[in-house]
Amino acid sequence: MPRPGAQSLSPHMFPPFPHPRLLLHSCCAPCSSAIIEWLLQNDIRPTVFYYNPNIFPREEYDKRKDEAIRFVTSQGLEFIDADYDHAAWLCEMSGLEQEPERGSRCQRCFDLRLCETARYAATHGFNLFTTTLASSRWKSLEQINRAGRLAAERHPGTTFWERNWRKGGLQERRNQLLKQYAFYNQLYCGCEFSIRAPQNVSVSN
Repeated sequence: MPRPGAQSLSPHMFPPFPHPRLLLHSCCAPCSSAIIEWLLQNDIRPTVFYYNPNIFPREEYDKRKDEAIRFVTSQGLEFIDADYDHAAWLCEMSGLEQEPERGSRCQRCFDLRLCETARYAATHGFNLFTTTLASSRWKSLEQINRAGRLAAERHPGTTFWERNWRKGGLQERRNQLLKQYAFYNQLYCGCEFSIRAPQNVSVSN
């Protein structure tokens, strides 16, 4: 049963099966906070998986990771710190450096990060995974869901929970928690290519 004061689950919000063991791929503390709060309110205790080799420079990566650890541990949850290998990520993005935001470079980046999430889930007994990337209005939800489905196909035994984590008041709650916890709030996606990208891309999906 949901905790007192929890937002009730409408049918489209339900996980695909009851009592999941959930691995939550986290991109940062601000995007994760309202999602984690909502999950806990509805008696779903995720393990948080931090795999973001796209983030540049290393100082930025460490700052975002430290904020994520601060929030996750305050909720009594397990935090999995995956390897950071930006050089390997750059190799994967070779030839796509000039692609625009929400283009093929972003798709490959999502594929890489969610496939690693699904691989970890499959080898550590998690039957469900999802990502806080789907809470960002700067990202293509279609690209993220495509990456999640691909990752689940590549790692049998896992299921990707497709969910628009911007809906149900979570975007507004994210902004409240950002202030409440005084989170460091980054101003770009993470990679060096997004630093120079204009922030006027379409955000319809």
